[in-house]
Amino acid sequence: MGKVRVLLADDQTVIRDALSTYFLNDDRIKVVAVAENGHDALQKTEQFSPDVVLTDLNMPVLSGQELSVRLRQLYPSVKVIVLTMINEDRHVKKALSTGVDGYVLKNSEKSELRAAILQVMSGECYFSPQISHKIMNNLASRIKKEHVVVEMPLSLREKEILRLIVQEYSNSEIANELLISTKTVDAHKRNLMEKTGSKNLIGLAIYAVEKGLV
Repeated sequence: MGKVRVLLADDQTVIRDALSTYFLNDDRIKVVAVAENGHDALQKTEQFSPDVVLTDLNMPVLSGQELSVRLRQLYPSVKVIVLTMINEDRHVKKALSTGVDGYVLKNSEKSELRAAILQVMSGECYFSPQISHKIMNNLASRIKKEHVVVEMPLSLREKEILRLIVQEYSNSEIANELLISTKTVDAHKRNLMEKTGSKNLIGLAIYAVEKGLV
């Protein structure tokens, strides 16, 4: 298998240069292009066919938020990871609404960014711990006040898998826990997303907490 092809989109030259050096000698990841704004990123996605686009949120011409929407429409197989310093709730929720595959803070270690890229390429989502905890804690607090309990037409096995998703189990960990294959886990996750209207795994977790199912 070849290296994961990455496109970096950020309006700051120093950030683009720094991130490019991260993976110069990496045996699994290769930066194939950099872009200074969302419009530039779209053009270079067409030109270089990256597997993953790392994008900042605040960029001129076309923002990271708008870029994520366009990439989903034009290149649905391309994975999108937001890489930003912004961790306010409203920005996080807005980014998640576009169905991004990951959300990583710029103050994260190089090892975390590398892990995020490889994890989304394996079919999982990745969100920096600060982001996951912020969302889940805010939702849990709101639900505790509202006492929201809503039944969903889910099977017992789907509820088991949903519980493990909320606990941040990977596909292989869920398979080992429930003694089923990873393909079966994938099938259940697709069914869960269809039933709940979620766009990704973090969306499933949010839905489960909002509905008081976990």
